[in-house]
Amino acid sequence: MQPRILRRIAIAVIAIAAGLSVAVGYWQWAGTPLSHVDVYDGFESGKLSTIWATDRFEPGAVTMQSEIVRAGHGAAKVVVHSRDMFEGGINGSRDSERAELREADKLISREDKTYQFSFSMFIPADFPIVPTRLVIAQWKQYCNGHTPCADDSPVVALRYVSGVLRITHQTGRHQVSLFETSGELRGRWTDFRFQIRFTPHEEGLLRAWVNGRQVVDYRGATAYPETAATGYVNPSLFYFKMGLYRDVMAEPMTIYIDEYRKTELPDAK
Repeated sequence: MQPRILRRIAIAVIAIAAGLSVAVGYWQWAGTPLSHVDVYDGFESGKLSTIWATDRFEPGAVTMQSEIVRAGHGAAKVVVHSRDMFEGGINGSRDSERAELREADKLISREDKTYQFSFSMFIPADFPIVPTRLVIAQWKQYCNGHTPCADDSPVVALRYVSGVLRITHQTGRHQVSLFETSGELRGRWTDFRFQIRFTPHEEGLLRAWVNGRQVVDYRGATAYPETAATGYVNPSLFYFKMGLYRDVMAEPMTIYIDEYRKTELPDAK
């Protein structure tokens, strides 16, 4: 057999194997039972609940403590140091580091289902006010590391940069800020609640409340298009993370998290 034909066969085999790897990874998630999602974590135990994965923080970066709490007797303390869980930028993006709680695979969100997330965060009084990109909660569309979607921004994110809290939305090239406030958040608990229905179509939903006040009521696409060009499969899956995800910097950051709940809702209007 001619070398040219052998090379073509080898390339085809590699492509098929890569595609199967992506598909298997996706369907392992897609096949997870997600009916009647209703989970709560008050971080009262001395160890991290099994509703969280541990692959987004260094050992010791997430601890349970009882000095700063929103309710009950415990809350999670999350600390990120320089180069923690370091990830080099790709395609011109910036290097990053993180300490995040990621929801377990069994809890990932399905397309066209409506979910409610609520949680409380305490930002210490001495938290550094810097222009460094910082995401404290985010909802990501599952990509399985498959280009070109591997470096896409979260479809919804809660950001805290230069003392400004923002809720952002992105399903294409441009990021949109749906809410922002420069009010002082440090030294106090802030309560967040989100209702989200993920879809690349106009039936999408995003509502958000901060300290009981509704600040976002968005209708429209809440997911990237599911095409060969984007790399996302149809239907898509979505996962939640919260903590500290930032550009690389020398100074450490600390945040406290309490009173987390995720519930699947009846179809919202």
